[in-house]
Amino acid sequence: MNRKEKAHFVMEKLEELYPVVPIPLDHKDPYTLTIAVLLSAQCKDVRVNKITPQLFKLADNPIDMVKLKVEEVKAIIRPCGLSPAKSKAIWNLSQILIDKHSGKVPENFHDLEALPGVGHKTASVVMSQAFGFPAFPVDTHIHRLMYRWGLTNGKNVKQTEVDAKKIFPENKWNKLHLQIIFYGREYSPARGFKLDNSPIDKTIGVKNRLPK
Repeated sequence: MNRKEKAHFVMEKLEELYPVVPIPLDHKDPYTLTIAVLLSAQCKDVRVNKITPQLFKLADNPIDMVKLKVEEVKAIIRPCGLSPAKSKAIWNLSQILIDKHSGKVPENFHDLEALPGVGHKTASVVMSQAFGFPAFPVDTHIHRLMYRWGLTNGKNVKQTEVDAKKIFPENKWNKLHLQIIFYGREYSPARGFKLDNSPIDKTIGVKNRLPK
């Protein structure tokens, strides 16, 4: 298969396997999603979903969040890892939302990426999952599988995003990036990967080494 044929097969198979894809991180609005995505850095979604109810019970909006002390936030989110940096980012971005955005999460990449703790991937998730803006957030699963399937050269996540946006239709991006994540977790993990267990990999052929 050439790259175009592989991309078409991947989309068809993923739609067959995951016709409906839930958003992995529990949230109720753009603000709680932003906080959940920030917490998910180097932390599994399952753990984040266990931590956020306690945090959001105290503060599920910027105004209530800045009423808490950074140390209070830090104590709650400690199981997610990187709690000193994440707690400061959560408090500071909440203050910025109040001061500059009327307490609302901005609906554009420029302002989102200017917030503490919010990089391009986090901004892409928020734009896609909270606002429905076409975006293709690239996490480790997507970066690894796009390379394994021969759909990118695997240099870095930035290049993988560029390649994904070129080869997949824009109207598929928001759903497709979630489908790839679910597929990677279920069928094509980084460790313990077995070719016969992966319907996509065994059909299109895979690269043995993982991206650097």
